Amino acid sequence: MAEGQANGSGTKAEGERIFSLRRLYIKDFSFEAPNSPAFFSEKSQPEMNLNIRTAHSDLGNGSTEVVLHMTAQSVIGERTVFLIEIAQAGMFQISGFSRDETRAILGIHCPNTLYPYAREAISSMVQRGGYPPLVLQPMDFTALFQQASQDTAAAQAKPD
Repeated sequence: MAEGQANGSGTKAEGERIFSLRRLYIKDFSFEAPNSPAFFSEKSQPEMNLNIRTAHSDLGNGSTEVVLHMTAQSVIGERTVFLIEIAQAGMFQISGFSRDETRAILGIHCPNTLYPYAREAISSMVQRGGYPPLVLQPMDFTALFQQASQDTAAAQAKPD
């Protein structure tokens, strides 16, 4: 049996490694354009701020919920053009991996799976709000995970 596949009985063979997306869903999604329609004729170029974080919770039986939280805010000066918040989630089957491998899967592979869906939802909502298309660039979750791991290690190494 190939790695990552469950056998036909729905159980896994001893030592088998499984990583699969079981369900994809949005937990929360909001769009605000508090100063519309004033910004539709604005000539200034807005600044875009993007914040991303992930969270996960063990659902038991090797199932884990991973949530990619994204906030995109477009501003001109101190005035908000639009604000979008999304919690794109997935239920993943993750089993048979070491603790470090599981951490990497949760910090890299799961967000890589969820990000395109969140990116599309954000882009679509911006257009539905009457604004030009928003093209969010691909994210390097490997680099983000490595940086977060280094930051954690450095914080733990500091004496209190």
